[in-house]
Amino acid sequence: MAYNPANYIQDLQYFGEFGGVNPSISDSSTYTFLSAKTMFDTFEGNADGCYLYSRHSSPSNLYLGEALAAMEDTETANVSASGMGAITSVLLQLCHSGDHVVSSRTIYGGTYAFLKNFAPRLGIETTFVNITNVEQVEMAITKNTKVLYCESVSNPLLEIADIKALSKIAKKHNLQLVVDNTFSPLSISPAKLGADVVVHSLTKFINGSSDTVGGAVCGSQDFINRLRNVHDGASMLLGSTMDSLRAASILKNLRTLHIRMQQHSKNALFLAKKFEADGLKTVYPGLESHPSHNLFKKMMNAPYGYGGMLTIDVGTIERANDLMELMQHRNLGYLAVSLGFYKTLFSAPGTSTSSEIPENEQKSMGLSDGLIRFSIGLDADIERTYNKMRTCMEELHILKPNLESLNLDL
Repeated sequence: MAYNPANYIQDLQYFGEFGGVNPSISDSSTYTFLSAKTMFDTFEGNADGCYLYSRHSSPSNLYLGEALAAMEDTETANVSASGMGAITSVLLQLCHSGDHVVSSRTIYGGTYAFLKNFAPRLGIETTFVNITNVEQVEMAITKNTKVLYCESVSNPLLEIADIKALSKIAKKHNLQLVVDNTFSPLSISPAKLGADVVVHSLTKFINGSSDTVGGAVCGSQDFINRLRNVHDGASMLLGSTMDSLRAASILKNLRTLHIRMQQHSKNALFLAKKFEADGLKTVYPGLESHPSHNLFKKMMNAPYGYGGMLTIDVGTIERANDLMELMQHRNLGYLAVSLGFYKTLFSAPGTSTSSEIPENEQKSMGLSDGLIRFSIGLDADIERTYNKMRTCMEELHILKPNLESLNLDL
């Protein structure tokens, strides 16, 4: 039977404090103890099931962590106030001064900026590589390397990481393979493919309503315990704590993720095929023209498709901006960063989500000025959406008029 991560979410059963179908929200920052010894034991990490202070943990956060761990097939998970809170705490837990990271060159701009600009202040250096070239990845490893970092589907170029191959390299050199799975929840299960730690920005597809910022770290019980350790745990001491109300909200939305991802993927594949047929330079893992199409197909959990992200290249930043502004004016989506919303979101990543990457490095990795990143929405009639988008492109002379659709008698 094919692996279906949504089943693990569906099989979780919670009852609220008063028998509600949703678990009760823990609206407390601190918790009481019946004995001083239990409080001491909790500080030492020896009182399972007891709560001390919400920066340490809370019932609401643990419920969400349990559901995310079930989805990613890890022993447990820790939630945080943002995706960057999850990513930075993992890297700082695994690396010390003098250590080295090998990272994909195409990653979220915030992660890139942390590794490139901030981590060196702490004595942590990073080598950025083409993650699709496993020989180049292995050549970059040094005696000080501790972490191999990548995204399942890279932001914004949609490069695909061969997680099984990277896992073999990581195990050979005694490294921790950390995979950001934000672009492909349910579609890809990195832990099943050999990742040691899986991180997410819960802000995106998992929450799905663009109203909450959050992050998660999914991994072994031992690693999550170290993150939470009151003496030297990066998550504990850096204080990127998720609010209980937000955790409860995300948990409710997580239950519909499987339905939403199917529709995001279906719509994105439809548009990608249409755009490519129109002659636009289109990148989407579901297209056979994508260099890693077969790799994605081999790794994917088939019911959830190839994800909701695609890019097109219209040549220049001026044309990209004109097109995005016109599409927003025609109510085809929003000119906004982020992803996973019910409406389509579009941005030019070179001047937005990847702007932290220097222009010369953007060019070397293939991030062009005219690239538009789309997070495709949940449109009920995607053909109607395509026709309206095409009309915008025709008006801006990005595409020539479709004579057949105009019913011209030639």
